[in-house]
Amino acid sequence: MTFSPADHLGAAERSLHTVTREGTELRMLTVHRTYAAAPDEVWHALTTPERLARWFAPVTGDLRVGGRYQVEGNAGGQVLVCREPELLSLTWEMPEGHSWVDVTLRPVAAGTLLQLDHSADPAGFAEFDATYGPGATGLGWELGLMGMAEHLAAPEAPRPTEAELVTMPGLTELMREAADGWAAAAVAWGTPEEQARAAADRTFAFYTGAGTEHDPGDA
Repeated sequence: MTFSPADHLGAAERSLHTVTREGTELRMLTVHRTYAAAPDEVWHALTTPERLARWFAPVTGDLRVGGRYQVEGNAGGQVLVCREPELLSLTWEMPEGHSWVDVTLRPVAAGTLLQLDHSADPAGFAEFDATYGPGATGLGWELGLMGMAEHLAAPEAPRPTEAELVTMPGLTELMREAADGWAAAAVAWGTPEEQARAAADRTFAFYTGAGTEHDPGDA
């Protein structure tokens, strides 16, 4: 797959909300992105293991409501809702704790509007969040959604290797935009601006190779 990450600048909309789930107050991270494809096509790319491996990662398991799945090298969990082609809801379970991911698809004039909501209990990752803020999780999801856009444009193309991805022109600018965008969302949600900006800088430094002791992908 050959593409320029710079082509995806401005494609995502970001926001944070407070919601209640199972009696617990959670922070919900929301990303919106529009795809020039019908909802059925986006749904198929989102839920078919063979296609997921081309833009996201290999996914195995019992991929039906009540079944459990595993993303290679990442989270696993349970499929809660699978309402084609509108809503996919999952638990997102890591050794550090679990959260919830809901993906909603809506037809729009340009194709399909995808909304990804990732909800988690802030008390469960307070130290991590103070260091990296929501951008650690949000930036990771945005890279995945960029991969989906490229996959929809070229469905048979293989997923780029990590080495190929990190050398693509424009990737640094895309990650800077995402980190700053999540800082702005955090400020709007009520996080002090200085704290939000510092967390965004640490997330950007990690993703661009400066490194930290804790991998933001672990959240």
